[in-house]
Amino acid sequence: MTEIASKYEAKAIEDKWYAKWMNNKCFASQPDGRKAFTIVIPPPNVTGVLHMGHMLNNTIQDVLVRRARMKGFNACWVPGTDHASIATEAKVVAKLKEEGINKQDLSREEFLAHAWDWKEKHGGIILQQLKKLGASCDWDRTRFTMEEALYESVIDVFVDLYDKGLIYRGVRMVNWDPVALTALSDEEVIFKEQNSKLYYLKYKIENSEEFVVVATTRPETILGDTAVCVHPEDERYSSLKGKRLIVPLVGRSVPVIFDEYVDREFGTGALKITPAHDVNDYNLGLKHKLDVIDIFNDNGTLNDNGGVYASMDRFDCRRKIVEDLQEAGLVFKIEDYNNKIGCSERTNAVIEPKLSLQWFVRMEKLAKPALEVVMNDTIRFHPAKFKNVYRHWMENVKDWCISRQLWWGQRIPAYYLPNREVVVAKTLEEALAKARERFPEENYTSADLKQDEDVLDTWFSSWLWPISVFDGIRHPDNDQIRYYYPTDDLITAPEIIFFWVARMIMAGLEYRKEVPFRNVYFTGIVRDKLGRKMSKSLGNSPNPIELMDRYGADGVRMGMLLASPAGNDLPFDESYCEQGRNFSNKIWNALRLVKSWKVEQLPQPDSSRKAVEWFEAKMNATLCELEKDFSNYKLSEALMTVYKFIWDDFCSWYLEIIKPAYQSPIDSETYERTLDIFERLMKILHPFMPFVTEEIYHMIRQRKEDDFLMLSSMPCGTERDDAVLECFAFVQEFIAGVRTVRNEKNIAQKVALEVYYSNGRESGTLAEYADIISKMCNLKRFESTSEKVGGAIAKMVGTTEFFIPLTGSVDKDEEKRKIEADIKYYEGFRASVMKKLSNESFVSKAPTNIVEAERKKLSDSEQKIALLKEQLAALK
Repeated sequence: MTEIASKYEAKAIEDKWYAKWMNNKCFASQPDGRKAFTIVIPPPNVTGVLHMGHMLNNTIQDVLVRRARMKGFNACWVPGTDHASIATEAKVVAKLKEEGINKQDLSREEFLAHAWDWKEKHGGIILQQLKKLGASCDWDRTRFTMEEALYESVIDVFVDLYDKGLIYRGVRMVNWDPVALTALSDEEVIFKEQNSKLYYLKYKIENSEEFVVVATTRPETILGDTAVCVHPEDERYSSLKGKRLIVPLVGRSVPVIFDEYVDREFGTGALKITPAHDVNDYNLGLKHKLDVIDIFNDNGTLNDNGGVYASMDRFDCRRKIVEDLQEAGLVFKIEDYNNKIGCSERTNAVIEPKLSLQWFVRMEKLAKPALEVVMNDTIRFHPAKFKNVYRHWMENVKDWCISRQLWWGQRIPAYYLPNREVVVAKTLEEALAKARERFPEENYTSADLKQDEDVLDTWFSSWLWPISVFDGIRHPDNDQIRYYYPTDDLITAPEIIFFWVARMIMAGLEYRKEVPFRNVYFTGIVRDKLGRKMSKSLGNSPNPIELMDRYGADGVRMGMLLASPAGNDLPFDESYCEQGRNFSNKIWNALRLVKSWKVEQLPQPDSSRKAVEWFEAKMNATLCELEKDFSNYKLSEALMTVYKFIWDDFCSWYLEIIKPAYQSPIDSETYERTLDIFERLMKILHPFMPFVTEEIYHMIRQRKEDDFLMLSSMPCGTERDDAVLECFAFVQEFIAGVRTVRNEKNIAQKVALEVYYSNGRESGTLAEYADIISKMCNLKRFESTSEKVGGAIAKMVGTTEFFIPLTGSVDKDEEKRKIEADIKYYEGFRASVMKKLSNESFVSKAPTNIVEAERKKLSDSEQKIALLKEQLAALK
């Protein structure tokens, strides 16, 4: 007997095996003759620490990678981090502030030195945390979106798209973050519901005492009003044609314009137009040639156009303006109003629509082929419902604002000349050469060129990730990109389907003429028991590291996966992790049981032979089922299949059947077959729970140090043996029926029973498996009979009736009373059903399926009464 610890010690075992895997380069991959299986990690922010969403996403990736590796693929999982311009710059600015340093007092180079220093000290923590989870990434391939190769790739793509006319610079209405002081793309704006106010303001008609009431949620923006708009068919305002109105408090005379854009049902049907601070107003302003008055500074305070309100915060200004409007009698009324406001995804600041000179990517040309490859399933979405979400966005795509008013990031390679022209080039030297070629008479020097101060949107580097991690932009024909691209699976959250998934597809088709991945698996959102999204602000997100310390990495991995079918939100509860830990302990105890047996050269019992035969058939069927689940990306269902197979079929059935009597030996044939089975079970489970399986694999049999389970071959399913499975399923049902009687009658397990079964279709199966049934039910006699057995309890399983004579431990009179009570109940139930069916109105008017259901109830109750009466007669 091999000594095995009484308890599975997760932490020590996890640390041991991860170190061994790393030291033996088990995760490494280089191009060879095998087929590649590639996943690139969705790069977490370099500022980040592990949260529950990361746990779910990376567990799924690791399951797929480990399984592919064991199926013979050259599995390559590329890790890395994203430089996260806005988030990282905010962290560095906050750190400098703590040290008494203001960013504005630093040069760009000085600030970037601080940023790189911060990144070296704090960046990459999350990647170390992923190792604790068991992530089998090729860590030698770790990439960072600001490292030299990836930085250059981004610059190369910017220049290329600019030369193709797909990048341009222009004044557009953008989403302005007044805290981060940068423009944001539409996808970086989160809309939140808020309880607001709707202010009804009086705009006097010029040269008249009459006024028009205009409703707005943003009264501070009257300072930038340049028109009031009404619908041309709104008869209430037909008299205003050619008239002008006076903006309240401001005194500015503005025209009344007519446009079908106006919603006549909103407010009063009259709309104030502020072209500088609303995208729809801006478009109306262009159409009607209105003046544009910008009233805000970049930080959300009022500028000089704000008059007496200049330098006030926008929300303080709102309160003050409302007070002043009320004092002037220019407020008609104020109503409560529920609306949605756009907020910065990063800073949570309320977004300010702002006219700004920015850089954009023209998206329409890039979007068309990217839409086609998803709709025709060249790229498959799992679940497929997200195809419609993707299509809607791609068919309504807007140009992508890619410039950010920050210092941390890839600096835009645009250079401005003294004559106000711009040249775009990879380097200053190339830019100077272009400038001299375009303007030879100017004799420009490098000192004359001023590079754009802005950096590129972080997503402009992330969209190249599947290509740039293999250096496929700078060196498009290198052996790495040709071998590993396109990647196989992308695991991501649906909320970045536009930020990242769509744009990677565009970049892949543009620069490789191939899709970047073949499958996209969308995870759900991790929520708490109340259905709320887990977040730091709500304080409802557990610390993943603490969870792994408490339940083991395998326990947490299993808990996450069991609760998360693809695309569905995960209602997280620690009990799932507890279930995972209990499963680890269950397998550990199964190992301890098997290794405790004394083995001798004995004849193999027929019951053990049949158990092995059944379990092999069951394993084969399970492997086929798992293959189907994985091909459909049903990982949660696959894990549940494995869980039940090991817990129920292996531990509760197989081991119980073959287990030798107390202190008796087991035959060597069954023992060796059991070790083989145990090994294969660990292989099947390994992708889900890598640590406990690797440990047990090395304890089942003695092995060489470098004989790793994670590098072994995954078992494959062959043709199903349904005959064996059907026979054993009936045997299990029969055993369950006998056990039910034992439990219902409170007959102790140690009391051996007699069981007689009727001759019927399944009697041959019962005779064949008699040894197993007798052992599992503790029977002293198990025989067929052609007659009913008197003084016995009768039960049906399938078409077979079986009888258990009452022992002295069962009160015969009490059993009669129970049966008589059951007969009385079912006769009453039958009477109520018959009454309903005798009602002609019910039978003629009720739906056919309802009537048929009632007739079935009648038939079932009559069969039950007949069976109970037979049982009662047998007891007399």
